[in-house]
Amino acid sequence: MTFKALLATKNGDNISTDLVELEGKDLMPGDVTIAVDYSTVNYKDGMALTGRAPIIQTFPLIPGIDLAGTVEGSSYPGIEVGDRVVANGWGLSQTHHGGYAQKARLSGDWLVKIPAPLSTWDAMAVGTAGYTAMLSVLALEHGGVTPERGDILVTGANGGVGSIAIALLSDLGYRVVASTGRLEEADYLRELGAADVIDRRTLSEPGAPITSERWAGAVDSVGSHTLVNVLAQTQYRGVVTACGIAQGRDLPATVLPFILRNVTLSGIDSVNAPQAVRIEAWSRLARDLDLKKLAHTTKVVGLAAVPEITRRILEGKVRGRTVVDVNA
Repeated sequence: MTFKALLATKNGDNISTDLVELEGKDLMPGDVTIAVDYSTVNYKDGMALTGRAPIIQTFPLIPGIDLAGTVEGSSYPGIEVGDRVVANGWGLSQTHHGGYAQKARLSGDWLVKIPAPLSTWDAMAVGTAGYTAMLSVLALEHGGVTPERGDILVTGANGGVGSIAIALLSDLGYRVVASTGRLEEADYLRELGAADVIDRRTLSEPGAPITSERWAGAVDSVGSHTLVNVLAQTQYRGVVTACGIAQGRDLPATVLPFILRNVTLSGIDSVNAPQAVRIEAWSRLARDLDLKKLAHTTKVVGLAAVPEITRRILEGKVRGRTVVDVNA
């Protein structure tokens, strides 16, 4: 069998991607073979394809940290031909061929069966970004942050994590404040459920180590000074989740929010999360995410458009989610 794929190669320090035709023998080892329907484009995909971060560790490699499709062959217990499955993270686009192809062969340990009513398209409209947003919601709940506690801040609100976090949190009854550098998108954010929209510049510069209490909790995908200022403004026993580095990977903070206000900083790892956590997150997404809102945040492109989309996502010019139809 031959199939279409986007293949990344490296020449010196330069990474290039080309649409190619591959054969079944080119797939990597695994006990489940999948006919891929869709993949998606995340911030991490942007860093991988542009070489901004050393995500891809072996070349040549099919990038794409997410995929969803239908099982064509399986020797893994509990996964059968015809099952609809989703994969997020693990070794995809790092050491193992990822989702930017019409076929994939993976370890069954990496797969989650897609819960109804989600389709394979829905699963990739969610993707790692939405799955990460759900992990953040679970962390807020685990920390005791209920809607009655007060406002929840979502930074990087126009991005994939931010958009779906707003949709989820607002439908769960939280009052959500969206922080964005694109105030012209305020109507879009309010349609997702944001009660208020603020300029990211109010958070992105160096600030005081601790200031007036404002947020009961926060979902941060930005890092650096933004995360520091969010922590400084978080209420007593509030919870802040950290899942991104759009501004930077540094954290020029003090311990004051932690020891004076008992603030919790919860790290969110989507790549190696245990299977039980993944199943819970996807189950909650199937139950709690408004699919109409999801569709409103999402556009669809073919494989050929992926390199351009990855460049634009790093420039902060992509709103919401981008699904990749690998068969288009």
